[in-house]
Amino acid sequence: MSQDDSSVKPWGGRFSEATDAFVERFTASVTFDQRLYHHDINGSIAHATMLASVGVLTEDEKNTIISGLEAIRADIDSGNFTWSIALEDVHMNIEAELTKRIGITGKKLHTGRSRNDQVATDIRLYLRDEIDAIALELTRLQGGLVVLAEREAETIMPGFTHLQTAQPVTFGHHLLAWYEMLDRDYGRLVDCRARLNQSPLGAAALAGTTYPINREQTAELMGFAAPTRNSLDSVSDRDFAIEFNAFAALVMTHLSRASEELVLWTSAQFNFIDLPDRFCTGSSIMPQKKNPDVPELVRGKTGRVTGNLISLLTLMKSQPLAYNKDNQEDKEPLFDTVDTIKDCLRAFADMIPALTANKAVMYEAAKRGFSTATDLADYLVRKGIPFRDSHEVVGKSVAYGIQQQKDLSEMSLEELRQFSDVIAEDVFDVLTLEGSVAARDHIGGTAPAQVRKAVARAKDALALR
Repeated sequence: MSQDDSSVKPWGGRFSEATDAFVERFTASVTFDQRLYHHDINGSIAHATMLASVGVLTEDEKNTIISGLEAIRADIDSGNFTWSIALEDVHMNIEAELTKRIGITGKKLHTGRSRNDQVATDIRLYLRDEIDAIALELTRLQGGLVVLAEREAETIMPGFTHLQTAQPVTFGHHLLAWYEMLDRDYGRLVDCRARLNQSPLGAAALAGTTYPINREQTAELMGFAAPTRNSLDSVSDRDFAIEFNAFAALVMTHLSRASEELVLWTSAQFNFIDLPDRFCTGSSIMPQKKNPDVPELVRGKTGRVTGNLISLLTLMKSQPLAYNKDNQEDKEPLFDTVDTIKDCLRAFADMIPALTANKAVMYEAAKRGFSTATDLADYLVRKGIPFRDSHEVVGKSVAYGIQQQKDLSEMSLEELRQFSDVIAEDVFDVLTLEGSVAARDHIGGTAPAQVRKAVARAKDALALR
């Protein structure tokens, strides 16, 4: 593509002077929207096919256009294509090259459409493909969590509230809490895909077109469920991009929460888990360091994805109908979010199945902090003592334990009975960590049996995707 060719604007007939060089660079989007080339060509092929079916193009013209577009695609795929800022965007670059290659027939391709509906179509096609790829990575991560949860169904660890020891739980149960967060995210992603899967092509600039187009045909050719229903909304709607970014911000929030726990658990103070060396880095000055960089970076990248969501919301908040140049600013935050979420999901999906639990350390940590205090209160209630009175009895026994530096399970029967004479030998059945987790044997509970049932349900659900 020569510079002379690229300096001619397809819309230049109304203008009496050339675009200022700075303005040309300032308004161009081809440096980032060229990633849409595959979807732009697919949309153009569908459009040309439809134009031929309604008699606007001949069969020979259609075939010439499609052959030219496929040749351009091959050149772009191989890196043998020169993008021109003077031609502003991916659409005009491809159209100009098509016209250069096949002549006047290339100029007929844009009949009955505008760059407004063209870019709206391209973004939907692009995002639909990316959603499908992200759904696979999300499923892979969930599958890894399920495998690890099954392996650690009986591993006991402290459960926390306020980052203080609360009650013993199983590590498998904790991992399945992450699974549930991601399962809601998957549902939101599927919903987003369903809403964006409509074709704006044919809305033209804003009001539709006078040509006898068949929007149902182009929608079907591109795999959309249906055409969009209002031409003004079709070219100006970016709800689907915002909705995707909202999904991404939330899934990143969930990954960030998990990352925070992984960072804590790998510290010397916790030492609950170990991450393989390939997911960590060292220090340039402290030779003993093994830094959990992958979860730290995922935690950090959450901010940029949330920022991208705010950017898109702010971008759209004051736009009158229909299309405005502002919408060019939708692509960079969207592209960045897609790239970021794919990388973070891949990192987690690779890392999670490879981590190992330090079971003995977790078990000892669960024994500290009087984690079975609630079990003692429940025991007293079953013996006929009102819960509030039981709460007070247990509170006094904990205060005694702090003074004596003894956990409840380490006290003798005589020591426990000084707080309530209904306490009997069977109390030790509930004061053990194993007894505590096993007693919560109901749906959603932390008992190993329930963890295995939850794993089975998750496996069945993942198999249906």
